[in-house]
Amino acid sequence: MVDASEPAEQKRPQPEDPDDDAPVVAKRPRQAPAKPIKGLFLDTVNRHMLDFDFEKLCSVSLSNLNVYACLVCGRYFQGRGKASHAYFHSLHEDHHVFIHLENLRIYILPDGYEETEASLNDIKYVLKPTFTKEQIQSLDSSERYSYDLNNKPYLPGFVGLNNIKANDYVNTAIHALAHIKPLRDFFLLGDLPESSELARRFGILVRRIWNPRAFKGQVSPHEFLQEMANSSQKRFTLTKQMDPIDFIVWFLNTLHTDLGGKKSGSKSIVHNTFQGQLRIETQEIVASEDNSQAKVFDLNREIKVSHVPFMFLTLDLPPPPLFQDEIEKNIIPQVPLSMLIQKYDGVAGQEQGKTLRRFKITKLPQFLIFHIKRFTKNNWDLEKNPTIVTFPIRNVDMSECYEGDTGVETRYDLVANICHEGKPGSGSGTYKVHVYCKGKDQWFQIQDLIVEEIMPQMIFLSESYIQVWGRREPEGEDMSH
Repeated sequence: MVDASEPAEQKRPQPEDPDDDAPVVAKRPRQAPAKPIKGLFLDTVNRHMLDFDFEKLCSVSLSNLNVYACLVCGRYFQGRGKASHAYFHSLHEDHHVFIHLENLRIYILPDGYEETEASLNDIKYVLKPTFTKEQIQSLDSSERYSYDLNNKPYLPGFVGLNNIKANDYVNTAIHALAHIKPLRDFFLLGDLPESSELARRFGILVRRIWNPRAFKGQVSPHEFLQEMANSSQKRFTLTKQMDPIDFIVWFLNTLHTDLGGKKSGSKSIVHNTFQGQLRIETQEIVASEDNSQAKVFDLNREIKVSHVPFMFLTLDLPPPPLFQDEIEKNIIPQVPLSMLIQKYDGVAGQEQGKTLRRFKITKLPQFLIFHIKRFTKNNWDLEKNPTIVTFPIRNVDMSECYEGDTGVETRYDLVANICHEGKPGSGSGTYKVHVYCKGKDQWFQIQDLIVEEIMPQMIFLSESYIQVWGRREPEGEDMSH
């Protein structure tokens, strides 16, 4: 007999045998899902393959929505769900680490869990560099070189920009604008979520130019150039060389509007930095036997006066000599900048059609942009004036051209100098820019990817085309650098 109080032997729980073929799975207690192993696959990340300068489009669908970058091969893919291109890439290529290009979150595919390892923060910083106010304030006093992944030194802010095909005219303009302190600081510090895509991409480009922790010592403006072509309706592209002054004027006006500015009323960082005001006096020209008096205003006749805002001033070069003798045939004509500025002294008259005009500056901007008019179009071709403009690097005084509030500083220092080399016409010449590093007290010449030091005495020997001058502080501390 079996005691009823004793449980039957066959009812006692038996240890489960993993090799047993019996269907015992249903009897097993439900186990908690295994936690993801942190740090798995991170040794496959290849920073040398990462390049975030190009437009954020899926390499398969060409979509710009919800795009991830593979941190193993650097390619872009859309989504991370089970039907996404990134998911299939992780299975087919055995690449498992992906970063979202907008929110910077990193995921392991195909498992789908998020990786929060701090060792990947350098990749996030390269994708979207950030600056504090203290870092920005120290930029102009720093002379420290940074090192890329290949241990090559580069100076933040003075890096080459890739010329994809014919965008050297944009590269020089970007460098000139990226070294204008108030504009640079605004885009280094400010996050622009509500502004236009053009302003946002320009801000990212400026931050990458000044990035002290970059993976490579040059930057490709491809992402900005794509949006530039879209915003300008293909007027400015990377495949055809254009005039940099046309680009700067269009870009600054577009940037002003995109940042909430209007033609009248509300201001923006653009107008606060570059906008001045001119008084323009006009008078009709009356035929006279004495041609020498043609450019003198007749005070007995009506003179119309208007006040016009400006963001750049055009300087007219004297015409080069038509004929040169044998002895002086190799001498290039020169003219001082002070003579060209006299156009705005309010005294000299300028003929324009059947009217005589003279100009006087009534409001000096914080930064002056000079456009030295080198190119003229005749009935057959585009001509270039090779005249060299001589100028001091510092202390250009605009007092003779200014008529406004007393006590305003009228001295300016050079910030950037864009020059043209070669023949006129699209694609026949090249543009390069000179910019100043205050921390090293050194001028640099940048032509696409080539960055080299240059002596300040050599700058005016180039054929200057666009110049940016920064006004000095009344105490003598300049604002330009």
